[in-house]
Amino acid sequence: MAKQIVWSARAHTDRKHILEYWANRNRSKTYSRKLNRLFNEAVQLVAIHPKIGKKTSKEHTRIKIVRDYFVIYEETESEIHILTIWNSHQDPENLEWEF
Repeated sequence: MAKQIVWSARAHTDRKHILEYWANRNRSKTYSRKLNRLFNEAVQLVAIHPKIGKKTSKEHTRIKIVRDYFVIYEETESEIHILTIWNSHQDPENLEWEF
C-alpha cells in the first residue's frame, strides 16, 4: 500500500524554482513539464517502495535521483515527507544537509 506524500514548503519552492529556471532558459515549458512529470513519477514510486532511495547518514532519510536532481525524503510509518529537491551540480555546502 502506498504511503501518503507530504511536500515541505522548501521542496515546493525548490521544485518551482527549478521548473521556472528551465522554462526561462529554454523559452519553452516543454522540458519543465517533462521534468515535473519525472519528479511526480519518482515520488509516486517512493510512496509505493520507500526503500528504493539511496540511504543517507540520517536515519529514515533517503535520496531518489531524478536526472541531475536529488529528491531528499524522510519515511515515517504512514507518510513520505519530501524535504527538498537539490541540483546535484550545486555546491553541497549550500545544501545545509549532511549525507
